[in-house]
Amino acid sequence: MNVTLTGKHVDITPAIREYVVEKMGRIKRHFDQPISINMVLSVEKLTHHVEANVSANGRNLFAESTHSDMYAAIDELAHTLDRQIIRNKEKQHDQRNGQPLKHLSAE
Repeated sequence: MNVTLTGKHVDITPAIREYVVEKMGRIKRHFDQPISINMVLSVEKLTHHVEANVSANGRNLFAESTHSDMYAAIDELAHTLDRQIIRNKEKQHDQRNGQPLKHLSAE
């Protein structure tokens, strides 16, 4: 897993770096191959903004989160990315097996 952190108007401390790597470990368990994560952490007045681009298995995912606390924004971002990856993997699995999509079969 390759994590690249960029800070705009904020210094990336070792504590923040470790926290990001720990939280992005949730994403790593969904993939067998190496993944690349580019994150941008920024601060504007009292708002902390976190963006992430994830590249894995030929797929690119983007998520962003805004919160008053940097750690809470990172948590929210990790949760959002986890949901996106699960949703995409389920969709890909259903299409590959020729099964109808879940939302269409509920009719």
